Amino acid sequence: MSISPDKVFEVAALGLGGNIGDPPAAMGEALRLLDQREDCRVLAVSKLYSTPPWGKTDQADFFNCCALVETSLEPGELLDVCLSIERGMKRIRLERWGPRTIDIDILIYGAHERKTEKLEVPHPRMTERGFVLQPLADIAPELAVKGRKVSDWLQSIDTAGIKVAQADRDWWRSA
Repeated sequence: MSISPDKVFEVAALGLGGNIGDPPAAMGEALRLLDQREDCRVLAVSKLYSTPPWGKTDQADFFNCCALVETSLEPGELLDVCLSIERGMKRIRLERWGPRTIDIDILIYGAHERKTEKLEVPHPRMTERGFVLQPLADIAPELAVKGRKVSDWLQSIDTAGIKVAQADRDWWRSA
């Protein structure tokens, strides 16, 4: 199957995380699965970070990263692909902000703003979360989110406890 030459590609920013099992391996596998698709290509991946839990704090620390992907999928289709990857990795949603093997969030989809029952882009809470902004600033510090650059949002957010777990940005290729 080949992609039509008139197919429009958009750049989406994804946030990935997990704290059960081997999250770096799960995130690496998810990124490789996306990169192998004809309708997605991984453009950049942040450093891998170890981050304290957010929202529900009585659980293990997380690993987090962000990635930029170029895709011909519509936002809802990209969400379906991400959810399918999560299910394939045995992601079970038991409680909000609870422990998980993998989580893949669509943070930004081009310059589009969209709010449906299933998806809201830009992600509604991304500017409140250091575990999103720190890795996103690695790969897209100038990206505008809600009228401000990611790097500016990062300056106004608490990043205490966030540590680089893997500085090599190719960590995902062999994780």
